[in-house]
Amino acid sequence: MEWLDRLNEALTYMEDNLEGEISYEKAARLAGSSVYHFQRMFSYISGIPLSEYLRRRRMTKAAVDLQQGGKVLDIALCYGYESPTAFNRAFQSVHGVTPSAAQKENTVLKAFPRIGFQFSIKGEVGMEYRIVKKESFRVVGVREPLLVAPLPEKSDIGKDFDPNDVAESFKRVPMFWQESAQNGKIAQICGMIDNEPLGLLGVSDCSDNAASNFYYIAAATDKPVPDGMYECIIPAGTWAVFSGSGLPSSIQDLQKRIYAEWLPASGYEWANAPDIEVYLDDNPADMQYEVWLPVVKK
Repeated sequence: MEWLDRLNEALTYMEDNLEGEISYEKAARLAGSSVYHFQRMFSYISGIPLSEYLRRRRMTKAAVDLQQGGKVLDIALCYGYESPTAFNRAFQSVHGVTPSAAQKENTVLKAFPRIGFQFSIKGEVGMEYRIVKKESFRVVGVREPLLVAPLPEKSDIGKDFDPNDVAESFKRVPMFWQESAQNGKIAQICGMIDNEPLGLLGVSDCSDNAASNFYYIAAATDKPVPDGMYECIIPAGTWAVFSGSGLPSSIQDLQKRIYAEWLPASGYEWANAPDIEVYLDDNPADMQYEVWLPVVKK
């Protein structure tokens, strides 16, 4: 269970630094992954974005500090907020009451405990997969920037703020699909498919360089790049390919199972390469799809 041990080591580092600066880069190194993969794994396994988890843990500790007689301004500064107003907003978003109200007796507060990851053998539902080695290939399509969020005013920034939150940026992806369908881009891309993987592709091309991170709706093709579209070269590598079907939300359920159930016991690790969704048909009520996870042997 080395994979889970490393992930829990990263959690311990973050827990020990809730009152200080937390480096996502260091946490990712402890987990043995890139920052992008670390954030995405955490989100899938825990069910919440990493930045939200840290906000909850810090505000849980802040509530204890307030009830023990701490001053609002001192506690705000302790947890990285440069103004009481910004701290007040963050505190209320978690507890539903102001910091000053939390200092009073009989005030109802919320406590979010530390997360700990454990390996659980379930096995009641099988997971079909195959291991594929593939040479470098080219995809062409439309793209949406990832890991780019508008920076708030300086006074609003706390230590739990992450302008490059993976989970937050992925909330934009469904809207991107809808827009691309409405403007005819998806139909145009489907007409370009002439290479494997044979299907409409959703490609998350992310690294620790946020300036070049994009989500593509694309086709594997040798055809020229049309106006308004872009190409992306997928490097040669090994992929664990999982099959699934159902409503669009079911692909997220499959991805969670891959990261939480299959990956820890697979003998593989998540490789630093794009992960790919392959949509094999266009039936929105019962989609047929594949999830291509880049992997390397431990």
